[in-house]
Amino acid sequence: MRPLPVLHVYDDAELRSAAMNMAIDEALFEVATAPSIRFYSWRKPSMSFGYFSSYDEVAAQANARELVRRWTGGGIVPHGADLTYTVILPSRDGEKLPSSRVVYSEIHDAIRIALPMSAALATRDAPKISDACFANPVTADVLVNGEKIAGAAQRRTRAGLLHQGSIQLANLPHAFREAFAAALCHTFEKKDFSPQLLARAEELAAQKYGTNEWLGRR
Repeated sequence: MRPLPVLHVYDDAELRSAAMNMAIDEALFEVATAPSIRFYSWRKPSMSFGYFSSYDEVAAQANARELVRRWTGGGIVPHGADLTYTVILPSRDGEKLPSSRVVYSEIHDAIRIALPMSAALATRDAPKISDACFANPVTADVLVNGEKIAGAAQRRTRAGLLHQGSIQLANLPHAFREAFAAALCHTFEKKDFSPQLLARAEELAAQKYGTNEWLGRR
């Protein structure tokens, strides 16, 4: 991935619903004019699952967790104690973005660099044993003591690339976020959401991510 000229950093301190978290990601993807990263948390234990996954795979968790279908692919991811983040790479003026594999690997290498413990990137795909994302390391996932602790899912459109990731380590120091951002780009600017973006996200949450139609579409 070519060096980024600047990175916009959104450190979202508000605990949000599962639907609103997904909606903010999509709303930000619609308007981002520079590479951006958003860090965020969940108001209660939640579970996200990939766009192509079946709702039946997660339905049994509905009483214990807020459920949401992601716009990205991938498997089933529990949320609550993890640190969740989204990286957005907009494609402007016909600019060609790096391949999804390159983006995946370089974002995860930035996590490896920023972690306060020794970590490595997986060198190959492990055999799939479950629909749970963190049971199946794939190439360039982040491993600590051989266990997958960071994975992600992506969606690419003409507007750019959306990368949604989870780091399954509790109590990461807040300084990790700045170290992660710095490993992605030496020049970063802290940003806040505009009222217009939040209004758009509320619309997406109400009309899409929070609906039974979206949740059970497969």
